[in-house]
Amino acid sequence: MLTFLSSHQRWLGDTAKAGILPVATLLLVIFMVLPVPVTVLDIGFIANITIALAVLMVALNVAKPLDFSSFPTVLLFATLLRLALNVASTRVVLVEGHAGPHAAGQVIEAFGNFLIGGDYVVGIFVFAILMIINLVVITKGAGRVSEVTARFTLDALPGKQMAIDADLNAGLLSPEEAKERRQEVATESDFYGSMDGASKFVKGDAVAGVLILIINIIGGMILGIFSHDMAVGDAAQTYVLLAVGDALVAQVPALLLSIAAAAIVTRVASPMDLSGQIGSQFANPKAWIPVAAILAVMGFLPGMPHFIILPIAGISGFMAWRMLNKAKAANVPEPRLQSPEQKNHIAWSDVTDAAVLSIEIGYGLVPLVDERKGAPLMQRLTGIRRQLSRELGFVVPLVRVKDNMALPPNAYRIQISGVTLGEDQAWPDDLLALDSGAIDTIVDGEACKDPTFGLDSLWISPEKRSEAVVSGYTVVDASTVIATHFNHLVGLNASELFGMDEAQGLLDSLKDTAPQLVEGLTPKPLSLFQVAAICRSLLSEGVPLKDFRRLSEAMIHAAADDAASETPSLDNIVDGVRKRIGSLIIQSLVPINMPLPVITLDAELEGLLAQAIESSGTASRPVEPGLVQKIVSSVEDAARPIMAEARRFAIVTSPVARRTLLKILKPNFPGTPILSFEELPDDKAVEVVAVVGGRSGKLPTSEQKNAETVDHKKDIA
Repeated sequence: MLTFLSSHQRWLGDTAKAGILPVATLLLVIFMVLPVPVTVLDIGFIANITIALAVLMVALNVAKPLDFSSFPTVLLFATLLRLALNVASTRVVLVEGHAGPHAAGQVIEAFGNFLIGGDYVVGIFVFAILMIINLVVITKGAGRVSEVTARFTLDALPGKQMAIDADLNAGLLSPEEAKERRQEVATESDFYGSMDGASKFVKGDAVAGVLILIINIIGGMILGIFSHDMAVGDAAQTYVLLAVGDALVAQVPALLLSIAAAAIVTRVASPMDLSGQIGSQFANPKAWIPVAAILAVMGFLPGMPHFIILPIAGISGFMAWRMLNKAKAANVPEPRLQSPEQKNHIAWSDVTDAAVLSIEIGYGLVPLVDERKGAPLMQRLTGIRRQLSRELGFVVPLVRVKDNMALPPNAYRIQISGVTLGEDQAWPDDLLALDSGAIDTIVDGEACKDPTFGLDSLWISPEKRSEAVVSGYTVVDASTVIATHFNHLVGLNASELFGMDEAQGLLDSLKDTAPQLVEGLTPKPLSLFQVAAICRSLLSEGVPLKDFRRLSEAMIHAAADDAASETPSLDNIVDGVRKRIGSLIIQSLVPINMPLPVITLDAELEGLLAQAIESSGTASRPVEPGLVQKIVSSVEDAARPIMAEARRFAIVTSPVARRTLLKILKPNFPGTPILSFEELPDDKAVEVVAVVGGRSGKLPTSEQKNAETVDHKKDIA
């Protein structure tokens, strides 16, 4: 019953909200067409003033114009309400005006008697001044600002859309954030376009107010003289007073709405409202000290009102003094008193660093993280973290950038859990020109090696950027150099960032969409520790965790197969998982419609490796160093031509020898996948570019390479 009542109450509330606007619009039409009682008319006038005040307060308190995006529509309906009330009041003034000022209602009578003292001549002049202020000053200025802002906003729309796409491609924005930014840009253009048209409502309303005043005066005089036999002076006194009071009743809220429109279109986006924005910018003692001094000089001049100017000068000086003291207090840090016990106490935070990823920089690279200069390195790292998280399948932790006075000024050091992965030097004011291999003219600069890929490079001054680009160099700034180096090293060592907490996070995320799958994976047959270990092993071999649902299914099947084997081990589970996600591994190497270039081992060499593995038992290095060196040298010779073509390739061997070959080749080929025959999908074409080993010890010729393209993994075996 309570649920029914609650849902029924929500339905009534939604229905009421949906029906307010149509009912209000219908009331506007009724005010214009049908006679309205004087009491209802008074309520309408007060409601009109209330709405105008509310709109003005909202306009003054928004942080940016888009926070009041409904303002053009609100302005339209507020204008219609005021015009409808004018029509209704005109009918009352002309029909009942001969009975006296009270006949048109208490509001019109109050405005006619109190604001203009019952003198209709004064009322006409006051109304004229208000019209000039509203129509000539506020409305005209706001309309011009709206027109210019709308034109500039529409002209800048394509550039803003391109900037959003560029940030999205650079990894600085997620797809959801890019969608929100595009929606905000579209809303901004629609808003300023609507405001350009809405300013015409205000101008038209002001003109309509003048015409209605003239009609009321002329019509009232004619009716009073000819229909009610009133004297000319009495008719003028009665009807002009009522017409002016009616006009002032409408003109006051019109003036408030004009101020609100001007405040909206002249706003500059700020995290503060208008009062806070103006107050913060006027809170400058350097501005108030001259004001106080000039007022003090004026106060001592002969003939000046000393008792007015000098107190104001004193208030200005006091404000400047308070601002100076406040600024000094903000710049002085509060002293922290420590007891002797606290001084001698050593906390865990003093000896540990919670940041897993860190970059240490010399003092010469501090400008790259200075917020006053835009902190370009921090922006790059944020984009790289987002892109890496998307590629690896788990959230890459925050990067802590800290200065290290022990480093050379322009040196940096990239670390994971305190272990240095790489270090180099960068010059924040210079650019790195990378030799792309097709250089027309050599550019003068300081020769170096690109820290990421080892390419021949030059550090050049910004003035030589155009010359270097024309010559064929790829030119990047210092923040990009460090960020690219960071991206490369973190990608190769992603397994060091993955632990049990990250594994639990993946399981919790998968539980929302596949709860039964998670329940079938852990705690049985695999514990959380085993799931984390399998994921770390896959990451260490370059396998991302993006499709964790598929990986989880593969873990369950591999764990079942391992439980039924004679020698169960975690390595067997990892191999079983890799066998079931072979297509996932291959698709990151080459497009789906292209064959996979592979280097294989000769059958005799594979047999030798299998024999060494079998005879060594559980030894960590089953192959003798001499054979290891020969294998590495042969693979390097075989891979050199395809690496020169910048093509991705894989090394394929038997399932027995794959793990041992991985240990042998990974130090020299960190980014090259080493696969077993079982991991190749049946429908994936492969191209054997080289066979390592054999009695001849020679690599196949180019004709033999082209002849060895096969369409099935069994042809390789």
